Amino acid sequence: MTELEQLLLSVVQDAFPLEERPYLVLAEQLDSDEQSVFAAVENLRQSGIIRRIGGVYDSKALGFISRLCAGNVPESALDAFAAAVNKIPAITHNYVRSHEYNVWFTVIAQSEAEIQKIVDDVCAKTELHNVHILSATEKFKINTVMGGSAAPVIRKNTCVRSKPMAGADRARIRIACDDIPHTLTPFKDWGVSCDELREDLALKRMRRFGAILRHQEAGFAYNAMVCFNAANGGDILAQKPYISHCYERPAFEGFPYTLYAMMHAQSTEELDRQIKEAAESIGYPDYVVLHSVRELKKSSFRFFT
Repeated sequence: MTELEQLLLSVVQDAFPLEERPYLVLAEQLDSDEQSVFAAVENLRQSGIIRRIGGVYDSKALGFISRLCAGNVPESALDAFAAAVNKIPAITHNYVRSHEYNVWFTVIAQSEAEIQKIVDDVCAKTELHNVHILSATEKFKINTVMGGSAAPVIRKNTCVRSKPMAGADRARIRIACDDIPHTLTPFKDWGVSCDELREDLALKRMRRFGAILRHQEAGFAYNAMVCFNAANGGDILAQKPYISHCYERPAFEGFPYTLYAMMHAQSTEELDRQIKEAAESIGYPDYVVLHSVRELKKSSFRFFT
């Protein structure tokens, strides 16, 4: 990556300008020019480092729920399982991990019953079995901004003014879950108001508007979900810049761990150091490391389709 591309990645993940000419705003921030900034962002998109630029919405704030599912699929049946899951928009993330429970996937829907039906259908069509559907009993951090020291985005006891959603809101959100046009005036060409997107942020409907990266292409090829058998420590782990997600989830059969932390590194050695440092910071509880062996699916959920 060029120096300009590296600078842009440090900005556009969390704060892509919600302005009519966002690349001009970025150019002014980085002492460059609009066309050079646009070309650099386009190169990052075309090279696959940036997966999309758009809104990252809070499913709960929009009336949806998200569940992490753990299960078993025989090695020989993984391709068929992946093919079946790829056809289901409600399943956004699907990974093979280094554990007896070897598949872990995320489902987003509007009710527990709907999620259960989706899981049951996958079990009926594939060799997925022994599935556990896990809620997040507490969220400590959700922030996939890579390469920085972003603070946790979950804040407790914050009062946010509410506003009922209209049809126009749903239409805008549906568009904003996609990728912005490849133009100098993407919001105008999208037909979306920057003021209304800023309102989504203010109302906490949207967590951030920015670039979503492919971790491996961005240099973070070593990833693991580290699960601790700990009653406390989520607030401490949430402060670690190398941890993107941190949740408390219920234990289940054969898996006594309740504190989940997703870690990202640029080498095996760095990942090992992160794991040890995180464990030490919360008193060395028992833990298990589930390495990301294979990414079967990673997509963004489109609300109100």
